[in-house]
Amino acid sequence: MPLTIRDLRPNEFDALGRLLVEVYASLDGFPTPEEQPRYYELLANIGRFTEKWDARVLVALSAEGELMGGVVYFGDMAEYGSGGTATTVKDASGIRLLGVSPKFRALGVGKELTKACIQLAQEKGHAQVILHTTQAMQIAWGLYERLGFERSEDLDFLQGELPVYGFRLPLVKS
Repeated sequence: MPLTIRDLRPNEFDALGRLLVEVYASLDGFPTPEEQPRYYELLANIGRFTEKWDARVLVALSAEGELMGGVVYFGDMAEYGSGGTATTVKDASGIRLLGVSPKFRALGVGKELTKACIQLAQEKGHAQVILHTTQAMQIAWGLYERLGFERSEDLDFLQGELPVYGFRLPLVKS
């Protein structure tokens, strides 16, 4: 399926926020909005990430212009905002909050959004890309491993009572 990946526009902030809340709230084994209201507020207000230094919110759009999914790319790990040690890693880019509409799953949307972030990291000349996922996100977990990401236990942390698992993708520096 043809798709376009570009930066999120202000008039799309609310729609992407709703999409991400829907996606994350529907994950079996993932905390509910009632259990982690601050996390869901973060998702609902995804457009705020466009205000962070060296961060970009990317969206995937169908050929008809329909919002398929989105992700946040961080060119500076200091802005990454996770628990654990990830925010102290140098020479790295980060990926957070990937979500794909149920209507567009299994079409490669998540893969293309992830690859776009990897490309941005390569353009910055970074040595690695860092991301986190959970047991509830097995589809994403498998995608990341197929793209070459490796588990990195030194990046693991707890989000409340939820174990969050770190991954790294080493990049070849030119």
